[in-house]
Amino acid sequence: MSASVTSTSGQDSLLSQAVSAAKSSATTAKNASDKTGTTTSSAGGAALSSMTENFNQFLTLLTTQLQHQDPTNPTDSNNFTAQVAQFAGVQQQVQSNTTLSSLLSATQDNQLTSGANLIGKTTTATTSSLPLQNGQANVSYTAQQAGDVAIAVTNTAGQVVRSETVSAAVGQQSWHWDGKDNAGNQLADGGYYVAAEGTATDGTSVALPTTVSGTITGISRDSGTVNAQMGGASVALKTLNAFQG
Repeated sequence: MSASVTSTSGQDSLLSQAVSAAKSSATTAKNASDKTGTTTSSAGGAALSSMTENFNQFLTLLTTQLQHQDPTNPTDSNNFTAQVAQFAGVQQQVQSNTTLSSLLSATQDNQLTSGANLIGKTTTATTSSLPLQNGQANVSYTAQQAGDVAIAVTNTAGQVVRSETVSAAVGQQSWHWDGKDNAGNQLADGGYYVAAEGTATDGTSVALPTTVSGTITGISRDSGTVNAQMGGASVALKTLNAFQG
């Protein structure tokens, strides 16, 4: 009887951790979306703007100094030389950052163009974003040892819609979701989040990275990252693995 109680307790613990991980993924994605895509993509632009402002202030101060210095007692030549060197260094830094920003934008534009060729292909990606397409979703993970694996799915609001504990063998395993919630209701296609929790070889619980599959329906750029759209799910292009079709 005690073994059964321990097993149930262990299952509940794994499921609780899987739920927390899935909720965390949804919250992180929501917070990033709420920033309207300007903070990450414009981080370099903000730094460049600040540097340019300082550069202009420096130029104004230097010009004013030259205009108001006493001709009979000019500014110390060593200090003046150092200021001119700083001026040149800041100017070069501004130009370098402008060039790097242009190169980054060009690279992302090229990724968007190249990514368009992927539309319609089926792919896999190592991510917590789970695309539900045509009422179906597939997830794979690698179990470190045989035993229970808890899987949890949340919607974009972080609400748990599906959770269950399965018995897994050692190695790569797959889990199919029919798109139904815990009450048996069919959910709408779109983006969800998944997490899997298993047991490590030392007996402790461990998060199992998930690999999802789906059909690419579009390519977008958001917050400086090029993403592949799988229906309502957005997955970073760099996380994609194999392609079919």
